Amino acid sequence: MSMFGGRAAMSAGDVGQTVAGYSTYEAAQKAVSTLIGADIPARHIAIVGSGLRSVERVTGRLGYATAARSGAVNGLLLGLLFAAVLVIGSPTLPIPVFVGVLFVGVALGMLLSLTTYSLVRKRRDYASVIQVVADHYDVTVPASDLARARDALGVGAAAPAGPRPTADSEPPRYGERVTPSPPASTEAAADDDRA
Repeated sequence: MSMFGGRAAMSAGDVGQTVAGYSTYEAAQKAVSTLIGADIPARHIAIVGSGLRSVERVTGRLGYATAARSGAVNGLLLGLLFAAVLVIGSPTLPIPVFVGVLFVGVALGMLLSLTTYSLVRKRRDYASVIQVVADHYDVTVPASDLARARDALGVGAAAPAGPRPTADSEPPRYGERVTPSPPASTEAAADDDRA
């Protein structure tokens, strides 16, 4: 996600090697700021989100009153725009015309919003916001900057923690029993007991 919409520095497939992994986007952003502060070229850094999912958060229930209120606000803004254009076009326009254009904008906004709500209320009677979030964020740099980036973040050269699923590994199917493998400390304790 680019804040200013600049051109991409690297191709989509060439994001470099992972420096560190984070569970939140904010933590990955802080790591990028640290890397930029350590004079690593900003265009070489990438944040790669893994495990993307869509989250729809319901913000409220819709009704005719809510639709009318939001339509009135939108209509007021539209009326202000048209009234400003009229005033700029002819500055000698009387104030009642300006106010009249505002009221017409509010009325049109309410009418359009109520009409739209009445058409979709059987299928959807709630308001929501949809966002795409990731389970894990990796900060990556090219191999030439990897050692400097790890030094800047204070990360050792160890591989990222936890197994990563590969493209050809298949998740368990519904109803399939999965036997968990015992942790390494349990196996070591069992070996000590046998000895």
